Amino acid sequence: MSTAIFFEFAKRSTRLHLLRSLLAIIGIVIGVAAIASMGMLGNSLVLSVSESLSDVGDSVVVYPHGGVQQGPGSASVKEYITERDLKDIKRAAGSNDVIPVHSTADRVYIGNEETISSIYGMYEDDAEKLLHLTDGQWLKGSSGALAGSKVSDDYNLKVGSRVKIGDDSFRIAGILEERGMGFDINPDNSFIISEKAFSSIYEQDDFNFVIVKVKDLDDIDIVKEDIDNKMNKRDDVVDVFDTKAILEVILDTFGKISAFTTAIGGISLIVAGVSIFNVQMMSVTERIKEIGIIRSIGTRRREVMKTFLYEALILGLLGSGLGAVFSIAGGYLIILFMLQETSYFFEPSTLIYIPFGMIFGLATSLISGLYPAWKAANLNPIEALRFE
Repeated sequence: MSTAIFFEFAKRSTRLHLLRSLLAIIGIVIGVAAIASMGMLGNSLVLSVSESLSDVGDSVVVYPHGGVQQGPGSASVKEYITERDLKDIKRAAGSNDVIPVHSTADRVYIGNEETISSIYGMYEDDAEKLLHLTDGQWLKGSSGALAGSKVSDDYNLKVGSRVKIGDDSFRIAGILEERGMGFDINPDNSFIISEKAFSSIYEQDDFNFVIVKVKDLDDIDIVKEDIDNKMNKRDDVVDVFDTKAILEVILDTFGKISAFTTAIGGISLIVAGVSIFNVQMMSVTERIKEIGIIRSIGTRRREVMKTFLYEALILGLLGSGLGAVFSIAGGYLIILFMLQETSYFFEPSTLIYIPFGMIFGLATSLISGLYPAWKAANLNPIEALRFE
């Protein structure tokens, strides 16, 4: 017989049991929408974190070890990186930029308001190697300061505004571009002043840490190892961190979170699969005599099996198609709510979850319909004709 006839049989059965079919379709819709929406949200989170941290993935950060240093006389705690340490780090880093940084937190007075911010001290030329400006100019001399994007927005700071750090007054020379969180410095809610000004205010000549900007990412492990070998020959003098490795760990973690949320969405598809299984089994039970009749007139087992698989396919196609439509709307709204922007929604790696969810929905429908279809195809025609 023609395949089209068995497909028509499948459509007829779906129409005759419309309510039951609709319930199964709704299950598929929910499952597909859940998988696709959760997958799109997870991928958008990964893209968001990756973009926020990409600017700091090319750095090696060197901190004083902070443990007990063995040496002549009594042991001491190393709190800072000295000028001598800095020279050794520069030799180990080769041609890569080495940026020593002072760091503290202090009260900052902005007009009549007071806040607590991070204060960084750097050599004037080093700030340009690490950050970007949106307005103004770089530090020139010890009377200027650079303001982070967030603190500038919060307190309406402009180029030329005055702030008081410690007992000294500074003119805002430039506004920094938003950078996001980092593993070296977090400038968005901070002020950056010259190394000379920092040393004068806080009476600190040594540095809190050193940032090495590696020009070639392929060399980052080599630079890290060279600094470690140079500085920690006998005792642990410094701790050396590779921001690229930290970034990879974070992205891997977010990737696992994304997979987990997608798997949660998949649970609803399993429930939908059980629903389709029940629908198909009920259909087989109700149509045993009909199966016996069509088998007795020469219909082969595989053709009977096709009929019931077509039913599962129709339910899967309708459910997956509607689920894709709902996942587009749902994914867009979830990403907007969670990330406050939708630019990541339109990335191919995000949209790919829509066809992925549809394929998963179709596969679930067909797998759920396999056993009922097999059972229908293997009914004994004589016993089926006697069934009441």
